[in-house]
Amino acid sequence: MTSSPWILVAAGVVVMVVLLVVALGSVRGRSTFPAAGPADPVMSLPQVPPTPTAAGAAGPSSVSATAPVVPGLSPRSTVLPARPTPAASTPSPRGVARPVLPPPSPSAPPSAVTGRYSVASAFDGGFIGEVLLVNTARTAHGWTVRAVFPGGRLVTAWVEGAEQGVFRFDDGVFTYRSGFDLAPGQSLPVRFHIERAGTRPVSCTVDGTPCAGR
Repeated sequence: MTSSPWILVAAGVVVMVVLLVVALGSVRGRSTFPAAGPADPVMSLPQVPPTPTAAGAAGPSSVSATAPVVPGLSPRSTVLPARPTPAASTPSPRGVARPVLPPPSPSAPPSAVTGRYSVASAFDGGFIGEVLLVNTARTAHGWTVRAVFPGGRLVTAWVEGAEQGVFRFDDGVFTYRSGFDLAPGQSLPVRFHIERAGTRPVSCTVDGTPCAGR
C-alpha cells in the first residue's frame, strides 16, 4: 500500500500540534514573573517632642512650637541673633612732647644812676659826646658808663667839676668807671672825644641800664 507512510506522517503532525497546544496552554496558566515578595519595612522616624518657647518681652516667637523637628529632614532656621555692632574706637590724640623751657632769668633791677646821651659838639673828623648822670636813689652810688662806637678812636674822656675816674677804649667799646659815688639827686656830665666814628653809639648804658636820648 503506497498511502501508509503519509498516514503516519499526518498522524505525527497531528500529535505535534496537539502537544504544542497543550504546552501553550500550560505556559499561559503560569505567571511569567515571580510574585513580588513582601514589601520592605518602613523605618519610622522618632517623634521629637515640641520645644516650648518662652514668650519674650515682645510677644510669642514666630516659630510654631508644635512643628516636629526631624533630624536631617527638617530645615534649620537660618535666622541668627544679631550681634551688637562694636562702637568705632576714636583714636586718642597722642600727647605731643613739648620742650621744657628754662624759666626766664630775672631782669636786672634798673640802675639807681640813670644817663642821657647827647652830642655836645661835632667837628671835622670827630665829636664830643656826653652822658649826663643823675642819681635817683636816696643813697650815694658809684656808676659805670659804657658806649659802643665801632671803628672809632678815643682821644680823651673826663667828668666836669668832679674827681676823675678810670676810662678805656677797647675794640670800639668806651668804658668809664666813676672815681667817686654820686650823691642822691646829684647830676654829673661825663664827656669823651671820639674820632673816626658816627656821633650815635650803637649802644649806651649806665650800670647796664640803657641811656635815654640815644
